[in-house]
Amino acid sequence: MNHRVNKEMNRIVKQLIRDQSKDGAWRYPFETGIATDCSMIILLRTLEIEDEAFIKELVERIAGEQQEDGSWKLFHDQKNGNLTSTVEAYYALLYSGYRDRKDKDIQAARRFILANGGAGEVHQFLKIMLALTGQCEWPHLPINIEVMLIPDTFPINLFDLSVYGRANIIPFLILANTNFRKRTAQSPDLSDLFQNREVRLFTEEQDEELRSLTKWVKQGINGLKSHGNLRELALYRAEKYMLDRIESDGTYLNYFSTTTLMIFALLARGYHSTHPVITRAVQGLKAMTTRMDDKLHCQYTTATVWNTTLISYVLQESGFAYSSSPVQKANQYILSRQQLKYGDWAIHESTVLPGGWGFADLNTFHPDIDDTTAALRAIRTLATEQVDYRQAWDRGVNWLISMQNKDGGWAAFEKNVDKKVLNLFPVEGGKDLLIDPSTVDLTGRTLEFFGNFTNLDFHQPMIKAGVRWLLQQQQTDGSWLGRWGVYIYGTWAAVTGMIAVGISPKHPAIQKALTWLRKIQNPDGGWGESCNSDIQNQYVPLGDSTRTHTAWALDTLISAATTVTSEMENGVAFLVDRKEKDWTSTYPKGRGMAGSFYINYHCYEYVFPLLALAHYQKLTDGQLLTGE
Repeated sequence: MNHRVNKEMNRIVKQLIRDQSKDGAWRYPFETGIATDCSMIILLRTLEIEDEAFIKELVERIAGEQQEDGSWKLFHDQKNGNLTSTVEAYYALLYSGYRDRKDKDIQAARRFILANGGAGEVHQFLKIMLALTGQCEWPHLPINIEVMLIPDTFPINLFDLSVYGRANIIPFLILANTNFRKRTAQSPDLSDLFQNREVRLFTEEQDEELRSLTKWVKQGINGLKSHGNLRELALYRAEKYMLDRIESDGTYLNYFSTTTLMIFALLARGYHSTHPVITRAVQGLKAMTTRMDDKLHCQYTTATVWNTTLISYVLQESGFAYSSSPVQKANQYILSRQQLKYGDWAIHESTVLPGGWGFADLNTFHPDIDDTTAALRAIRTLATEQVDYRQAWDRGVNWLISMQNKDGGWAAFEKNVDKKVLNLFPVEGGKDLLIDPSTVDLTGRTLEFFGNFTNLDFHQPMIKAGVRWLLQQQQTDGSWLGRWGVYIYGTWAAVTGMIAVGISPKHPAIQKALTWLRKIQNPDGGWGESCNSDIQNQYVPLGDSTRTHTAWALDTLISAATTVTSEMENGVAFLVDRKEKDWTSTYPKGRGMAGSFYINYHCYEYVFPLLALAHYQKLTDGQLLTGE
């Protein structure tokens, strides 16, 4: 078996080396379905930018994803299609001008939409897009733009929202409070898709709940004192918030949705569609496009830092020296992406210097905990030998330590942004948008970093608090739920994290998790989890095995083992014999926002199998790779 493992590891590494960019980074696609492709067409047409070759390519990709029943899906095994995705595609294809209402595929999409409740039943974000592009009236929003002026000392304020939620909500508030609408001569008429005339963001019951919640906010607004125009001041402050967070490529925090909303919000503020800020923002969105099987895709963001940190680390885990050319080039890129600016995170933790890493290539003041631990894993050896890497290491570790939440866990972006009352706001996907609480995967992976690369263990109070929080989150079946994956991912992060800091593999919680993993192993030796797990809030098997899920489960078993078991052997055989079905390689392994979009990280098919196989070789004293 060890020889076969070594052969598969070599195959993966050769592919990784071929794919490395000249600057040392890996630019694998960050794929999130068709939503961004549709939004880009709608944006370009609304701005009356005639980039026909670009639009035609997007049309081909969108049309190519349509199902036989006329719908579009979020993932392979979604049973009945997705209404929101189908309305997005229908709108974009018609607005492009390259599809006609008489086309049989367009008619099939329309039948699906009407049979499933019509356009009035789509996700809230698409309702906003439909309203601001003139396809329906603006739904009522009982939140005034003046919330921008409430000081951060007030019990509920803007900075209680997650940075991601804040970044999206601020341009939305501008749009909703100005009732901005823009149609063009090419705008299709979608009025026949609305079966109920009134489009609502919330149900009547939710509206009532929201009114009771927003009374606190209104108290804060009423307490504001100014001799000027509060509304205009609030609009100006919202505009300034966005402009202050534009990155070098022109995008607003390197996210597609925030940048798109910013463009429309600036139009609402009186900017012309050819204003340099808007022009640069559009160019930035286009620069984030990628190609997959020669098809154009508008990425929601770039995953370049994440890809590169993971791959540098796993190459070193599989035997490559830190001085080898691929690792050296990757680490130089990683060092150049450490963030030295203060971002919104400093509002909640003002006593520490910047030092984290972000997710996207051009992200300079929006770091996150997961990318920071990944970067530190990659540069760990260089930090003992070179001053610049040591300085980066020290700043990164200090920033990471400072970001621990008061409950003992770690969140994605900020510290203690977890006021549960905000979850009462009836926002679809709110649990992933409004707050940034401690999560199992971030906490587990942070513990793994500290345990394996800083010699800290569970005797240290900080680590003890993290372990205690993790143990409290275990599900009754023994699994853990991850924020950026689902149950297999969360369980992998929790178990490997606790073992790294010295928790015994014999601990009842770990044994319960291992029993659960063995129970859900497929007959082919692999593991596979459906995105339906996220929607149903319980583990749902995919029915087929994927390389990524198999690697996570296998690595979990290996981390708790002293000898090889039959479950491990079967899992390793699945990976080295490449038993997976073709479609599973593109199946989303990551959660973006619950029920809305899921992520296919294209590097995962290489990174995590290589990591699990390297750890298997270490367990069995097998041969690692020798990269120079």
